Amino acid sequence: MINIDDEKILNLFWQRSEAALDKTMEKYGRNLYRVARNILHSNQDAEECVNDTLLSAWEAIPPKRPEFFGAYLAKIARNFSLKRWRTAGAAKRGSGQVALMLSELDDIFTPETADERLNYTQTVSAINDCLHTLGDTAQAAFVRRYFAGDSIQEISRLLGVSESKIKSMLFRARNKLKIHLKQEGINI
Repeated sequence: MINIDDEKILNLFWQRSEAALDKTMEKYGRNLYRVARNILHSNQDAEECVNDTLLSAWEAIPPKRPEFFGAYLAKIARNFSLKRWRTAGAAKRGSGQVALMLSELDDIFTPETADERLNYTQTVSAINDCLHTLGDTAQAAFVRRYFAGDSIQEISRLLGVSESKIKSMLFRARNKLKIHLKQEGINI
């Protein structure tokens, strides 16, 4: 990542300067590409999702001014990637890794009614609260697995922890999250 302040990049967006896109790619392009590539397992599709992400940011800023610019971009890239993955079909792309990643969370929370879907903000807040109770390594593993779509092997390598330890951490984190959501009154 380059050492340019997000505020400076956002100011370029507000000025409608195309340099905002260049600076965004310099600072976040590699991370956005990694998120998309982890989900899609296709270089071309990942590049298209990164381009869609930049276009979406260009169209949204202004009037939006995200507080956490990198996370804002990563969420957009992830959403575009998941949409493309669903459209392409799990059997054609991703070697089942994305289906596995999503299925690991299915038993925790699967909204079934309109009321449950309306409680999205409450659910996100409860998930964040629970994640803050995890240790740093478990929290990093959870986010890398269920947000960035990293494989168990990749998380193990990045965090310097055995694969079995990562699997165990994720299992315990999912169980803790399930209990926390129940305590918060979120239907699971």
